[in-house]
Amino acid sequence: MTKIFTTTALAGAFAGTLVAAASAETIGISIPAATHGWAGALNFHAEQTVDRLEEAYPDLDFVLTTTSDPAAQVSDLEDMVATRNIDALVVLPFESEPLTGPIKRIADSGVWVTVVDRGLAQEGIEDLYVAGDNASFGSTAGRYFADTLEEGAKVVVMRGIPSTVDNERVEGFNAALEGSGIEVLAMDHANWNRDNAFTLMQDYLSRFPEIDAVWAADDDQAVGALAAIEQAGREGEMVVVGGAGMKEMVDRIRNNDETVPVNVTYPPAMISTAIEMTALGLVSSAPMTGDFIIASELITPENAEAFYFEDSPY
Repeated sequence: MTKIFTTTALAGAFAGTLVAAASAETIGISIPAATHGWAGALNFHAEQTVDRLEEAYPDLDFVLTTTSDPAAQVSDLEDMVATRNIDALVVLPFESEPLTGPIKRIADSGVWVTVVDRGLAQEGIEDLYVAGDNASFGSTAGRYFADTLEEGAKVVVMRGIPSTVDNERVEGFNAALEGSGIEVLAMDHANWNRDNAFTLMQDYLSRFPEIDAVWAADDDQAVGALAAIEQAGREGEMVVVGGAGMKEMVDRIRNNDETVPVNVTYPPAMISTAIEMTALGLVSSAPMTGDFIIASELITPENAEAFYFEDSPY
């Protein structure tokens, strides 16, 4: 498979490609509900993209569903196949393991499958994979800690929902810390949820009298961690590094907040890339198979202004 490292800027060009489809075809889109900020922005971009492509491609139909758990997502997918007779599926699995079998059955039936962000537990099922560079996401944060923290510094880690995404991020992070002398005190799941992160950070603060840095690995988790740190009166003791470029975090960075010195990009607009590439694959002969990987960048006070979007929902 071809692996392309690029940005979502290319995706916008696809919407302007007007190619008449031979007959009406349907693209099903299944994504998690807006249970946290990044997912909320994902929903925003998905809705905006569908609205735009319905005008660009009059002969394409779209059905968009959101789900709050894996079982509901499986039900949504079965309904798309049974009642809408979809020709293509764009899916961001709520969790990798429980969605692998159902998505494989859909792919085996001849439906084009585009998987977004969270990879499946079995390789080779999807036709197209669109995601952020999760290994880079983790290693970018890890390198920042390795470059800025002293040897012997103590770090706690907040993992996300159990998935290939989370595994790849943690592997990248750990690899970047090798040989740095930095000690990871604990590494537990907060499921990309503010409340879970708040509770987990309270636990970390009670267990460890000395913490130099928190890798929250997600900006919603960073919000929860920061709230717990403030409640415990331990501001100024540690830095918190999240990820995905939430405008609240980017604003703190551009204002030289010492607690939130950097962030790592992971754009929710990748769903637009996935939908637009899938649409182009249906209406043209352009090859769309392979991996489309969006590289992560470190957001710092020097470049934060370029990553701050006032009107963004996230």
